[in-house]
Amino acid sequence: MTFNNLGLIQPILEALEEKGYTQPTPIQEQAIPILLKRRDLLGCAQTGTGKTAAFAIPIIQLIEQNKDDQAGKRKVKALVVTPTRELAIQIGENFTAYCKHTRLRNTVIFGGVKQGAQTNALRGGVDILVATPGRLLDLIQQGYITLKHIEYFVLDEADQMLDMGFIHDIKKILAKLPKERQSLFFSATMPKNIVALSREILGNYDKVTIQPEQATAERVEQAICYVAKKDKPALLVHLIHDKNPESTLVFSRTKHGADKIVRKLSKANITAAAIHGNKSQNQRQRALGDFKKGKLNVLVATDIAARGIDVSQLELVINYDLPNVAETYVHRIGRTGRASASGESISFCDIDEKAYLKDIQKLIGQHIPVIEDHPYPDDGTQLPSKPGSNQRNNNNRNRNKNNRHRNRSRNR
Repeated sequence: MTFNNLGLIQPILEALEEKGYTQPTPIQEQAIPILLKRRDLLGCAQTGTGKTAAFAIPIIQLIEQNKDDQAGKRKVKALVVTPTRELAIQIGENFTAYCKHTRLRNTVIFGGVKQGAQTNALRGGVDILVATPGRLLDLIQQGYITLKHIEYFVLDEADQMLDMGFIHDIKKILAKLPKERQSLFFSATMPKNIVALSREILGNYDKVTIQPEQATAERVEQAICYVAKKDKPALLVHLIHDKNPESTLVFSRTKHGADKIVRKLSKANITAAAIHGNKSQNQRQRALGDFKKGKLNVLVATDIAARGIDVSQLELVINYDLPNVAETYVHRIGRTGRASASGESISFCDIDEKAYLKDIQKLIGQHIPVIEDHPYPDDGTQLPSKPGSNQRNNNNRNRNKNNRHRNRSRNR
């Protein structure tokens, strides 16, 4: 199967050839024919499987083939809503590449920056709009955007959208969309709340669920280093010097932790940058751009900021902090195991994180090999990082529980 077998128009085939695409991924092979028939679609596939092209290519073709040649301002015909700025920019870049030989225009809008450049692009007229929910609703309220001409609506990374608390914004957007439209709903996971939301968005729909021959967690070479929390900075420096990868993505659980890791690396003469919600959009884009271009070898990120990081041939992912949600681990290591590529992931685990590791191994159905011959081994016999922390945590939980009961009593 090649893209030539999918009934795509020549301008799109030329763009795909220039991108080096020859064979569609499974989700592209299944989704594109459905969408070209103007069917609604519920798509479920792991990160790194080519979802963006699966919905972008047919949308471009449908708009291009039915474009009104009459003079006048372009109307927004397609809307893609996605949770983060980085992901919105990445999707916009893909649309630009696939649209290269067509007459279509697309733009991206997101918060965290001044709106002037975005509103100027909208004034010029666009066919395809990629947006984060907050900025989209803001510019609708200001009168810069109308959704009454939307023919194609995509909700991407729906599970992440709900995790970030965007459900009310999504429902406001849905209320502004025409009832007659083609709707596409993509999510990496399908818990009950996602299924319920999909029923609100989709009409009579087809479903594509991709179970890859090798799950992300199987394609990526994984390892665990047991290490005391205090020794994590030194171990990180050791691994970067020892492996000397061209590109390393380090995951921190917190924004403050990401900045601290960058400072520790700087003291060891390792140049790194952090991206997280407290950084300005310009800072985030500069760091991500330098990382993609190879000007920066180490990028430290929080989970939300890392959505949208798509770096070809990313060599190494290091989980400096294990995530407390097992599914997040799969998303993290999937940054290196893109599409059919392999990759490497090393995770640090201190004694306070062993429960997280147990949940991760249960989810992926694998026992992650342990690296024992590193300079800072920890046999796991030490006390939790803060003596008495478990007792304090129990006390805090009891206090919080009592406070909730008191608040309920006041509100009755």
